Amino acid sequence: MKDTARYKILIILVALVSILALFGGVMEPDSALYASIAKNMVLRNDWINIYVRGTDWLDKPHLTFWLAAASFKIFGITAFAYKLPSFLFGLLGAWYLYQLAKDIYNEKTGLISALIFLSSLHILISTFDVRAEVYITTFTLAAIYHYYKAHQGSFWHIVAGSFFAACAIMIKGIFVLIPVFGGFVIYWLLTRQWKQLLKLKWWTAIALIFIFIIPELYTLYIQFDLHPEKVVFGKTGVSGLKFFFWDSQFGRFFNNGPIKGKGDVSFFLHTTLWAFLPWSILFYAAVVNLFKKKNRVTLPAESIMIWTSAAITFLLFSLSKFQLPHYILIILPQFAIVTALFIQQLEGKNLKVFFTIQNVLAVLIVLILSAVAVFFGFTDYYIAIVVLVILLTASFLIFKGFRTENLLARSAVISVGMMIFLSIFFYPSVLKYESGMEAGNWLKKNYPQSKAAVLMYPDAYSFDFYANGEPKYFWSYEELNKSRDEKNLVIYAAESELAKLKKEYGAEVLKSFGYYHITKLTPKFINAETRPQLLEHFYLVKLH
Repeated sequence: MKDTARYKILIILVALVSILALFGGVMEPDSALYASIAKNMVLRNDWINIYVRGTDWLDKPHLTFWLAAASFKIFGITAFAYKLPSFLFGLLGAWYLYQLAKDIYNEKTGLISALIFLSSLHILISTFDVRAEVYITTFTLAAIYHYYKAHQGSFWHIVAGSFFAACAIMIKGIFVLIPVFGGFVIYWLLTRQWKQLLKLKWWTAIALIFIFIIPELYTLYIQFDLHPEKVVFGKTGVSGLKFFFWDSQFGRFFNNGPIKGKGDVSFFLHTTLWAFLPWSILFYAAVVNLFKKKNRVTLPAESIMIWTSAAITFLLFSLSKFQLPHYILIILPQFAIVTALFIQQLEGKNLKVFFTIQNVLAVLIVLILSAVAVFFGFTDYYIAIVVLVILLTASFLIFKGFRTENLLARSAVISVGMMIFLSIFFYPSVLKYESGMEAGNWLKKNYPQSKAAVLMYPDAYSFDFYANGEPKYFWSYEELNKSRDEKNLVIYAAESELAKLKKEYGAEVLKSFGYYHITKLTPKFINAETRPQLLEHFYLVKLH
């Protein structure tokens, strides 16, 4: 079998296994929040204003929600419909990665890059826990590809590149132009192509971007700038346009905007170690390898564009005061190309060394996941262990011999094992502790005519998504008093409110649910024996 055919089969295998994630639940907080926003767009038939719990919401641009809402219109308001667009755009991103690497290098590099990208751990996780980053990654990569082709002379690629760059902006904000154009600018400067900076086509590209983002600017202007009386971030006179261009971007970077965080310059160094598994060790070795001049001179000059696009974005993220692990997704395509080039250079002793490293890593992954299965107490946990062991053994028996093709195949099979483990065993077990989802589903099944509401708990976004209709939100007992006589009202409330609800409102408990913040897992939660100590409890109550 030709190597290219083998890589195509592995890519298809990873993509098919990733489909399993589409049938799981929507995770809190971000995924459930975004899904509930898109749900409200459909229920209200309002694609301009973004509301959370009935109040104006200013944070992310609209395109993530428009894509999910469009899917809801076609397939219904389900977790599958929410996840499907992101999954499809992820495949589109892999295709663009293949095209870019193929055009700069060769088809083999393109296929290996796409395989590495699709099988990296954070991409697998993001297929299940859908946020906005897969969209940004694809749109950014598509823009880079089309601008690369435009650099070679086609005007229509300028239009396409600007369209995708605008889509990326309407997902995350104006900062995405840094990974899109940063690599080109540094490449032109280092190769003394300064005149490119003055060419009309590139200024046309920027003009087109601003034309293509008009829908986002219009919606922000309509919802916020036309209504300075609205209270946003605890004050009036908030401009949606200013937030879009400045506060949401530079405000987060300098930590002086309305949404703050805290940064650690080493954060993305150790994030990459797990997010890019099982390729992270190979990637770090590839980066070190790039510092040796003899390893760079044989590569096309356009490689500078790939490396520097990733480097300046990585540096920007590392210096930022607002850091989250999923930000790294936007430059995983560049990481994949760098790793693919390095793997193809391995031979002799070096190949044996990294073959051994990947084998040890594969065994460690299987051991760690097996331990998680046992300690967590999965139903039929032994099936998860058997599946992992079979895949590990099969990869060793089928892909024998110290060849780069076998190194890639073994690593990809381990990724398949991780995806099966996450989608079939791990996440379904963990999601039982997402009480909002459990409560919303239970309420729909047992009280389909009920009117759902949430009492003074700001993070129950999965309940907002899974409960029928658009749940009411009571910010205070005064607000609850105005609706206490409403027929069929069922309230989702924290344990801290239960005593008052029973005493003063005669509340009847319909069902209780255990809760844990499942995106912040700890060993104590993984261990079934200590897990009950960490659980909070939420209740569905009916007032009398």
